[in-house]
Amino acid sequence: MSANTHGSTPYYYVPAPSRHPAMAALGLFFIILGAGQWVNDHDWGKYSLVLGLIIWLVTLYQWFGDAIDESLHGQYSERIDRSFRWSMSWFIFSEVMFFGAFFGALWWARVHAVPMLGNELHSVLWPDFKAVWPSVAAGMTASPAGTIEPFQTMGPLWLPTINTALLLTSGVTITIAHHALRENNRGKTIVYMWLTVLLGVAFLICQGYEYAHAYADLNLKLSSGIFGSTFFMLTGFHGFHVFMGMLMLLIITLRLQKGHFSADKHFGFEGAAWYWHFVDVVWLGLYVLVYWL
Repeated sequence: MSANTHGSTPYYYVPAPSRHPAMAALGLFFIILGAGQWVNDHDWGKYSLVLGLIIWLVTLYQWFGDAIDESLHGQYSERIDRSFRWSMSWFIFSEVMFFGAFFGALWWARVHAVPMLGNELHSVLWPDFKAVWPSVAAGMTASPAGTIEPFQTMGPLWLPTINTALLLTSGVTITIAHHALRENNRGKTIVYMWLTVLLGVAFLICQGYEYAHAYADLNLKLSSGIFGSTFFMLTGFHGFHVFMGMLMLLIITLRLQKGHFSADKHFGFEGAAWYWHFVDVVWLGLYVLVYWL
């Protein structure tokens, strides 16, 4: 901790040496080792994976608990708050780039790769190939060589539209909760935060049902060509981000019930809200580009 302090708050808090980074790295090591061995048919890999997950999750729980205690005991100054804001901003920017890569893959496949495979040169190799994106023309989903089974594409009605309404509504509820917190109305904040969490859970349930419908009724799978790959990669990773965002909001809500955060100091809340709004915006792009076009 810096010796230069203002009252009881350090000018810039430097935590003491901690075991948490080493333990988190150890957990990730066993996760990666186990996953790699499991997919290569080594049965012991799943036990390594589970062990790594336990170590990693316990470490994160303890690490976050220490950070919360440091905040509650007034160790974080305005400079630390500014560091957190910049860190969260860059993290969300990295997530924008992450999804931008997958959106770019979808655009490239649809606008460039598929038309190229239908030109005169490739027609010699694939005379029966139709250079049409699957969602544009019905029946254009099976490969000439029979390597891709026929499938149906997922349209916007009705589950994706319902999920859009759920996420947009959750964006409204978390904004109401934020304004209530700034007005020091903790009861209203907690109510609307719980509504936001429940809307996130409802979204995940609907997406799970959508996946079951895609596999069972539409024969749409991850192996269904470039359409299936981009569909499940984009919607699946987005669903994972919704799950992570929902966990963030749940933890923030539980902390609110314990009396954490104040009207003028609540970046933990704001960081989770930023992330949730980012998830909403990404879904709008998905809804238009994947389901409608």
